This record gives sequence, structure tokens and C-alpha cells, in this order.
Amino acid sequence: MLFSKGVVAIYHVLLLAATYVEAAAIGKAVSIERRQCQATLSTALSIAHTLQNHYYNSANGQYNGGSLWTDANTLEDLHNLMLATGTDDFATVADNSFIGRAALNSNTNWNSVLGGSNDDAQWLILALWKIADYKAARGLSNSAYINSGIAIYNIIVGQWDGTCGGGGYLRFKQQAFLGNAQVVLLNSGMRNSAGLWNDGLTDSCANNGQTTWTYNQGVIASGLAALSAATGDKSYLTQAEITLDATISQLTNNFILKESCDDAASGGPVCNQDQQIFKGIWTKHLQFYLDNANDPSRTAKYSAFLGSQTSAVLHYGTDAAGDVGSVWYAPNQVWKHLHIPPNTPY
Repeated sequence: MLFSKGVVAIYHVLLLAATYVEAAAIGKAVSIERRQCQATLSTALSIAHTLQNHYYNSANGQYNGGSLWTDANTLEDLHNLMLATGTDDFATVADNSFIGRAALNSNTNWNSVLGGSNDDAQWLILALWKIADYKAARGLSNSAYINSGIAIYNIIVGQWDGTCGGGGYLRFKQQAFLGNAQVVLLNSGMRNSAGLWNDGLTDSCANNGQTTWTYNQGVIASGLAALSAATGDKSYLTQAEITLDATISQLTNNFILKESCDDAASGGPVCNQDQQIFKGIWTKHLQFYLDNANDPSRTAKYSAFLGSQTSAVLHYGTDAAGDVGSVWYAPNQVWKHLHIPPNTPY
């Protein structure tokens, strides 16, 4: 993902905020009450098996057509799904994956693996700690995944500066983390008048006015809920729902999520392999938001919308082979908008 220079501050703070609550209990089994439909979970498990069979390359531990950050999201998804369903269908995937092999190797040079991509690095942290949560819940050793996440975290901490309200003094589990997150959130200028977060800042720290992708909105919301859980400040939830509600009202077509690149019309734009997963990330982070908000009324508020996305994916976004395309809001568009390039190891 390419962002303008100043965007790093806000997304780094809130991506890591999404792990802050976990960090306080790091190394322990995390039990979160899930208010999810069993039928939906069963469907998700079936689709996960199909996609795993179609795209996972067990030889190199990567996904065909993927990249480091998309693979990290996929691994997080699989372990999040197993925690939700109580199953172990993908129990061996993490240790066999490229990311897992790196985590299990104490000599891994994470700077080399990350290749200078600070943004992508934090998706790895979320994946590594979700894997650690799963292993803890199953009574398995998870120290390699915890420690790898911390190692990457510390690399990112070393890159912080004062640009656009960022910080250089953040350290793992310090109270300064929360204070700086609040400052960056309030002062970044990245949320527009419509309640959506734009894709970046200019070099002068002004909103760049560029695309309001769905996933940015979801990540912000889940980070805010994590901050709320860590501080007890419910105002973060109010701010999160401004963005969630704006997503539903402005980034949808007939109540179904739609990216600007999801044009089902002939000759319209096609989402690339990064953009294809944005809507899925939004829905995942809405779940994380609801987990940390831990409020049945908030869950009820978004339940129907999540159900609509499930129906759209199944009826409009999935082809006869079980592959899921980018367009969810219109029928018969799967292959036109399923952009899977040849596998290229990262």
C-alpha cells in the first residue's frame, strides 16, 4: 500500500492500538465473547477451506498472487475463524507459512523480511499476535509469535518522528502510547467532513483528499474501540461509529460495500490484488470493534449490515468453483473482477 508521507503516523498508532489490549495480557489465552451466527461461521469455514485449497502454496508458505501484507491478513483471518468456531482445521498453517517460518527462526532478520515497509509490518504484528492468541487458547507454545511481534513493533517504534503529530518516544505497553494515539487522532486532519478517513496526508500534513477506501475506516474503528477498552473512555466508540456509519451510508451500493474500483459496468476499473481484500478487512475490523466495545446494543446496530454482506458475497461474489471476487453488489461479476496474478514469491 502506498501512502503519502504523513499518513504513517495515524495508521501506525491505530493499528498498534488494535493490539494494545492484547499486549496487556500477552502470552495468555484471550477469551472474547462472540455474538456470531453459527450458520455464518459454518459458511465462512467452508469458504476458507476452498480458498486455502485454491491459493495456498505449501512449498513456500505463501498465497498465489499475494504479498506479505495480504498473506498476514489471511493468516490472521484463519486463526480468528478457528477461535470463533472452536475448530482446528488450519492448525498447521501458521508454522508452515512463510511468516510462521520466519517467526519460528530465532535468527530471522525482520528488517530484511519487511524491506522497509512500515505499514505492511504492522499487519504482520496483528497476524502474529492472533496466531499467538490461538495457540494460547489451545495450550500450545506461542512465545516465538509473541516475540516476533514485539521485535517488529520495536523496529517500527524506532522509525517514529514528530512528522504530522507522530511520536518518537513510544515504547511497548507504556502509557505514552495511549496519550500519543489520542493526540494523533485528534490532530491528524485525515478525517474529512463526511466522517470518512482519506488515504493520506500531504508533506505539509494536510488531508490529501484522495480515495476513502473501506478498510481504512474499519481499521480506525477497531483501533478506537481498543483505545476505549484500554482507557474506559466511551467517547472513542462515538468517534468510531461516526466513521462506521459514514462507511455504510457512502461506501455502499444498495447496502452492500463497494470500492471505487468495484465498477461492474463494462470497461469499468478493476480492483488490484491489494484492493480486492479491503472490504473483507473492513468487516473483520468491524468484528474487532464490536468485540472490544462489548455492547449488545452496538452489536445489534450492525448485525443486519454484516448479514447483508454475507449474503452478497455468497450470492453475487462467489462463482461455481467457490472463488470469491471483488464485486459483491452486482451479480455475475466474479471472474471479470477476480485479479489473481501469477504467483511471485515476495
